[in-house]
Amino acid sequence: MSDDCRLWHGAGLFTSIAGAAPITDGALVTRGERIEWVGAAAALPTSLRDACVVAHDLGDAWITPGLIDCHTHLVFAGTRAQEYSARLRGASYEGLAGAGGGILETMRATRAASEAALLAASRPRLAALCAEGVTTVEIKSGYGLDFASEAKMLRVARALGEEFPVTVRTSFLGAHALPPEFTGRADDYIDTLSGDWLPRLTQAGLVDAVDIYCDRIGFSPAQARRLFTAARALGLPVKMHAEQLANLGGSLLAAEFAALSCDHLEHTTAADAAALAAAGTVAVLLPVAWYCLGETRRPPVDALRTAGVELAVASDCNPGSAPGASLLLALAMATRSFGLDQAEALCAATRGAAQALGLGANRGTLEPGRIADFAIWNIGGPEELGYWTGFNPCRAVIRAGRIVHGELQRGH
Repeated sequence: MSDDCRLWHGAGLFTSIAGAAPITDGALVTRGERIEWVGAAAALPTSLRDACVVAHDLGDAWITPGLIDCHTHLVFAGTRAQEYSARLRGASYEGLAGAGGGILETMRATRAASEAALLAASRPRLAALCAEGVTTVEIKSGYGLDFASEAKMLRVARALGEEFPVTVRTSFLGAHALPPEFTGRADDYIDTLSGDWLPRLTQAGLVDAVDIYCDRIGFSPAQARRLFTAARALGLPVKMHAEQLANLGGSLLAAEFAALSCDHLEHTTAADAAALAAAGTVAVLLPVAWYCLGETRRPPVDALRTAGVELAVASDCNPGSAPGASLLLALAMATRSFGLDQAEALCAATRGAAQALGLGANRGTLEPGRIADFAIWNIGGPEELGYWTGFNPCRAVIRAGRIVHGELQRGH
């Protein structure tokens, strides 16, 4: 778009800048796709106000950075509703996985789906997130578990990023579960991922980061080390599902490799938290999965805070443990179930989530020079985000300075 200067005023501002208080009567100036000025309306320089070719009076709305969903598996086929019913009757997530269900159930459906069918199935889930003010989303592979199907998932993720007004970051999660072709040969599978699939997918431009499920029904830290070493050789950042069901030392390994994020973390220790903080690795909390699995052990949020770990909250949209596509619901669950306050949760879905994707230099806060991704809300204050459940107060979404969803004026 052109470098036109626009003024957005008549709104409160929640900037997500660490330590910054909300601005109740704020103004924001964008020039093209970037933010040029942010602050109290009374402090806006007259020269800058006069330079704006368009002024949008938002009528007492609130503006936040665009929400960022930094952990999703939203490209998949089929559902696992029957497994959810079995868990309600007492079956365990681990037991179902051990019997050939779980991730492998979704693998079978995803392998069987055409690329067009997979794209069609994924569109409504991404549309739901975008309507909630999400401007950036991470999408993982990991339900194909053979080269062709993993590549298919990643191509669909890229296609979604072209079709929707949202920035998509892809994570290669071939190490999500052991496919039947490699039964009893987990080390061989990791060698195949590291030495064959990952280089080919990277060369095709399909991979932004590498992830692994390091847990007792996943892969070991030693196997994760080999995959992470291969990722580092290709110049790719790493992420990890860790300490969800047990503590195998995954967080410490993730910290050793300066992972972008470590996710789940129900069984993380204070020592793990200190290592994550020293490495600058973000702790991604996934309260929807915790709720849907009926877990009772919470991530050690106090220990993470004390250590100074940056927190993020994500939807974990997937067909097994988090069957939904609502980051707003995840925020509400993070406040009640994990003890975050609303401002902390909102920062976790903006600033923290941007850092978890390696995008903290350009996204996640309202600051001059940042990409002009923001959401406009029909709320009386930012504490309403992390408060409402089953209700979406998003009025409009701005991506790179352009209105991509909703209306600027409050509906009647």
